[in-house]
Amino acid sequence: MIAAPTTLWSDATNVLAVRLDTIGDVLMTTPAIRALKEARPGRRVTLLTSHSGAAVAALVPEIDDVMVYDAPWLKATPPRADSSRDHEMAELLRARALDSAIIFTTFSQSPLPAALLCYLADIPLRLAHCRENPYQLLTTRVAEREPELGIRHEVERQLDLVAAVGCCASDRRLSVRVPPDDRARVRTLLGSVGVDRDESWFVVHPGATAASRRYPPELFAEAIRQVVAQTGASVLITGDASEVELATRVSASVNGRARVLAGALSLGELAALIAEAPVLLTNNTGPAHIAAAVGTAVVDLYALTNPQHTPWMVPSRVLSHDVPCRNCFRSVCPEQHHQCLRGVRPDEVAAAVCELLAGPPAPGLAIDPELSLNC
Repeated sequence: MIAAPTTLWSDATNVLAVRLDTIGDVLMTTPAIRALKEARPGRRVTLLTSHSGAAVAALVPEIDDVMVYDAPWLKATPPRADSSRDHEMAELLRARALDSAIIFTTFSQSPLPAALLCYLADIPLRLAHCRENPYQLLTTRVAEREPELGIRHEVERQLDLVAAVGCCASDRRLSVRVPPDDRARVRTLLGSVGVDRDESWFVVHPGATAASRRYPPELFAEAIRQVVAQTGASVLITGDASEVELATRVSASVNGRARVLAGALSLGELAALIAEAPVLLTNNTGPAHIAAAVGTAVVDLYALTNPQHTPWMVPSRVLSHDVPCRNCFRSVCPEQHHQCLRGVRPDEVAAAVCELLAGPPAPGLAIDPELSLNC
């Protein structure tokens, strides 16, 4: 690591946290953001993130302000005609008189475009994991050691980054604060759809942004049928507006025993629903990390595209089918067979849901100190 003096970092009070990815990525960065806040009383943290990340950032109490930036070096950003938005963002950052920036990335992402943006905004301290020599773009570089020397959980990776400048978190759990109004609306909604919160019920979120992370809807339906047959549990199916058809298709296959809430909930209400639920059944997608943040047990149908995004410090069952092409780090199955998910039998899924519904749940993720450098 090549570093500016730690005393300079300890004096920073107006910090920019750059996390340009989606809901789950932002949530898995919240323990590191908490560490930044705890290291210096009165420190202010502004999050620079995508539109998707900004939606969940509003639920994170450690984040003081949010700036939305759909960076041109991320695949989800549509092409644009010129660089005017990027110049504008550099000026907006400069106007905030930020004294430091921490650039959070996965190991497959280069921090250098964001580092250049922060350099152009005259932010004096700039920290990131980096494989290349950044020269002046970073004042503090933590050498990139993944995947060559092993892969850490994403939470561990970001905690290690801020630990390099003396920031440690007393609480390593993910952070979400469910708005009281959203919780009240969801409790009313549960009553209106006939769900007794004291009886057996669970939430199913069958969608995912990446095609390689989606368990087939017909297998979701079969697993739900088996859980209902064994427990009599009520089922609520969630999703965003683009997933209404998927949720309806799954519901139609379970003989009317599931209610569809896809497209009907705000993100705050979804967080409230998951917080109320005994169990969430989902793919490896944002709601799995919302569940981890609110302490709800998760059955995670986990495509073996990458190993570092499992539910963090929460009771969970992570289900996948081993394949030779594991850890491909692809959003589209390169073999076109999706066997790391298709190979998971519905009866395995049903058994995992029933086990967590029966409670008390088993402990969540154990942290291996050998994989981490953080405090």
